[in-house]
Amino acid sequence: MPETIKKKKTIDGLQKKTLLNIYRNMVTSRFMDEKMMILLKQGKSFFHIGAAGHEAIQTAAAFALQPGYDYAYPYYRDLSFVMQFGVTPKEVFLNFLAKEADPSSGGRQMPNHYGHREHHIVSQSSPTGTQYLQSVGTALAAVKAGKDEVVYVSSGEGTTSQGDFHEALNWASRAKLPVIFVIQNNKYAISTHISDQMSGESVYKFSAGYEGLNRYHIDGTNFFESYKTVKQAAADARAGKGPALIEADTVRLFPHSSSDSQKKYRTHEDLEKDKERDPIPSFEVDLLENGIVTEEELDLLRKECKNTVDEAADQAAEYTNPEKGTVAQYLYAPESESADLEFEKNEPSGEKAVLVDAINHALKEEMARNDKMHIFGQDVADGKGGVFTATTGISTQFGKERCFNAPLAEASIVGVAIGMAVYGLRPVVEIQFGDYIWTAMMQIRNELSVMRWRSFNNWSAPVVLRVPVGGYIHGALCHSQNIEGFFAHIPGLKIAYPSNAADAKGLLKAAIRCPDPVLFLEHKGLYRQSFAASSEPDADYLLPFGKARIAREGSDVTVVTWGALVQKSLEAARKMEKEGVQVEVIDIRTINPLDTETIINSVKKTNKVLVAHEDTRFQGFGAEVSAQIAEFAFEYLDGPVRRLGGTDTPIPFSPVLEEEALPQTEDITEALQDLVAY
Repeated sequence: MPETIKKKKTIDGLQKKTLLNIYRNMVTSRFMDEKMMILLKQGKSFFHIGAAGHEAIQTAAAFALQPGYDYAYPYYRDLSFVMQFGVTPKEVFLNFLAKEADPSSGGRQMPNHYGHREHHIVSQSSPTGTQYLQSVGTALAAVKAGKDEVVYVSSGEGTTSQGDFHEALNWASRAKLPVIFVIQNNKYAISTHISDQMSGESVYKFSAGYEGLNRYHIDGTNFFESYKTVKQAAADARAGKGPALIEADTVRLFPHSSSDSQKKYRTHEDLEKDKERDPIPSFEVDLLENGIVTEEELDLLRKECKNTVDEAADQAAEYTNPEKGTVAQYLYAPESESADLEFEKNEPSGEKAVLVDAINHALKEEMARNDKMHIFGQDVADGKGGVFTATTGISTQFGKERCFNAPLAEASIVGVAIGMAVYGLRPVVEIQFGDYIWTAMMQIRNELSVMRWRSFNNWSAPVVLRVPVGGYIHGALCHSQNIEGFFAHIPGLKIAYPSNAADAKGLLKAAIRCPDPVLFLEHKGLYRQSFAASSEPDADYLLPFGKARIAREGSDVTVVTWGALVQKSLEAARKMEKEGVQVEVIDIRTINPLDTETIINSVKKTNKVLVAHEDTRFQGFGAEVSAQIAEFAFEYLDGPVRRLGGTDTPIPFSPVLEEEALPQTEDITEALQDLVAY
C-alpha cells in the first residue's frame, strides 16, 4: 500500500475512532438481523423486519443529528438508525423477545417497532405514513418552544403513496418546519416494484412542487454522501431554512419481513445485483484504501461485534415476560396524573348561556390558564371563529400563534396534534363536522388512542378533538351524522357528549386538563337552543367523566339517553306524567367511561327501561347500554329492554323524510306507552 495512503487517518474529516464506531454500528446491525432470524427459527420470537442494505443512510442520519435533543420518528426498518441514536443491542433484543423491560413498548408491540423516551425516539406503530404528520407536529411544537431541535422521520418509498406523507410535506414546507424526511428507497414495497408504485419512480421528482422544501437525491449505500447530506439538511433546518426531503437509494438485501420470500417476485440476477451495492463491504473498502485499518483489524472488529450481539441476545433472554393481569395497564393515565383535579366545586350560578357560548368561554378560560394549550382546525381563527362561532375571539385575544387555521385535512389536524402533544403541548383541535372525521381514523385509532398503552407509559398524547355532530338541522346525509357508536369501540379514547351548556363547559374543561385523549362531541342542533341553555359555571367548574345526570326523577320507567334526545325524552316524560306515569330520565353525559352504576340503580327502582338515541338503531351505542342492563340488571326487569333509535338509513335532506329518519318526541312517548303496558 502506498506510503501516502498509509499516513492518511481521516476520511472527510472523520477521525479513525469515529470511523470505527460508525463501522461497528453498521456491522452490529447486520449481525443483529442475522441473530434475530436465527432466534425466529428457534421459536423464540415471531416476527422480524431487517435493515440489511440500509445501514449506511441510517447510521449517517443518526450520526448527523443530536440524540436526546433532536426527535426521531423512525420506521420499522430503522435498526441501524436507532442504535446509532442510542438504543443498545440488548434493548433491541428486549423488544424482539417481547420482554417487560423493553423500553419501546414493554412487550406490547411487534419486533422492530422502536421507541425510547430518553433518546427522544417517539413510539412507532405499524401503519405506514402516520408518523409523518406526527413529526410535523413535534417540529411545530419545538419552534413554538423556541428550540432549534430537528425532527427526523423516515420510511420506505412505498409509504410515500399515502396521503399523510403529502399532507406532511405540505404543512412542513408551508410553515418552514425543521423536519428531515428520509425516504429509504429500495425499489420494493413488499413485492410491489417502484414502477407500479409512483409516477416518475422518484420521490425527489414528484416532490418538486412543494415550495420551501430542500430536496436531495443520494446514494443511500454510501455513508459519506449520506452523512454530508443529512448534516447539511440538519444545519439548514436548525437555522430556520425549512424542511428537507432526502431520497436515499438503497438495497433490500433481506426479504420485506420474516413472513416474506422475495424469491417469489425477484430474479436471481436482480438479487445478486443488489448484493454488489451492499454498504458494509463498500465502507470497508473506504477504510482499507484510506489506510484507516488493516484486514486483520476488520476481522477483529467483526468478531467483537458478533460477540456483542450474542451477549446482548443472551442477556435479554434472561429478562422476565410481562405478567398476566397487566394487559389493561396504561390504557389510560395513572390516577396520580389527575389527582389534583377538583370536580363540581360550585354549582353553576352565572348568567344563562347557550351551549356554544359556554364552549367558547371554556376555551378562553383554559387558554388563559395554560400557555401550552393551542387551538387549531378548519376556519377556527378570527374573523370566522369557526363555522359555528365556537372559537370566536380566541385568535384575537391570544394571537394566531396559539389559535390558527389548519389545512383542510382532518388527518393533518389529528396527526399534527399528536406530535405536539408528545412534545408536551396541549392541543385542542376542531374537526369541522363529524361527517368528515373519517380521513383521520387511522391517526385516531392506531395512534392517538394507543400512544400511552403501546409505549408502556413512556409517551402520551392528551389531545382534545372537538367535533360537531348530530341532525335535526336539515343537514342531509353528510352534515348530520352521529359517530359515537364507531368511536366507543376504541380502547384508550374517552368520549363526552353533553346535552346542555353547563355540562358542556364542565366536561370540556375537564377534558382539556385530562391526561388522556378525548373525543368531545357537540350537538350542533343544541348550540343555540334555549332548552339547552343553563346558568353558566365559573372558571373552576369541572365535571368528572363517567358520572351520569338524573335529569328527571321517576319511579315507573327509566329512559337512558344522551345528546339531543335528552330534551325530547323530558318532553315525553311530561306527557307520560299526564297519564299517571313517572318517567326517570338519565343523561349519561359521557360515552366512555359509561356510568353503568347510575343506570343499573335506576332500573332496579323502575324495573323497566328504554334506551333512546339519535344514531341508527342497529349497532348504535344503545346496543351496548342495553347489553349492560341485560347482563347486570336482568332479574330486576319487568319487561324487555327497549331500544329506540334513528332509522337504519342515512339522514335525508327533505324535512319530511328527516323527521321520519330521526327520533321525535312522539316516538319516545309511544315507546314508553308500549313499555308501561307490557
